[in-house]
Amino acid sequence: MQWIILILAGLFETFWAICLKYSQGFTKPIPSVLTIVGMIVSFYLLSLSLKELPLGTAYAIWTGIGTVGTLIFGVIVFHEAISIPQILCVGLIVLGIIGLKLL
Repeated sequence: MQWIILILAGLFETFWAICLKYSQGFTKPIPSVLTIVGMIVSFYLLSLSLKELPLGTAYAIWTGIGTVGTLIFGVIVFHEAISIPQILCVGLIVLGIIGLKLL
């Protein structure tokens, strides 16, 4: 159950980062509120997962999910450029997350 909570925390991290982009420096009210709510939910879920999971592992997975999620969203929705070396680096992040989960 803690792993599911951690994955949800990572997804909410992705959510708040995307909302942060839409908030345009906290000048847009709705995306700004969604950013803050997403942060609270993400941190709360992370804190719940830390009751049983090791800090380093949970934090690395949480930030990894956020990193990969925001990168994918940025490429698909905002049409941000991505290069082969960047894709390889993201692949290494994903491999690191899988390795931490398995070990």
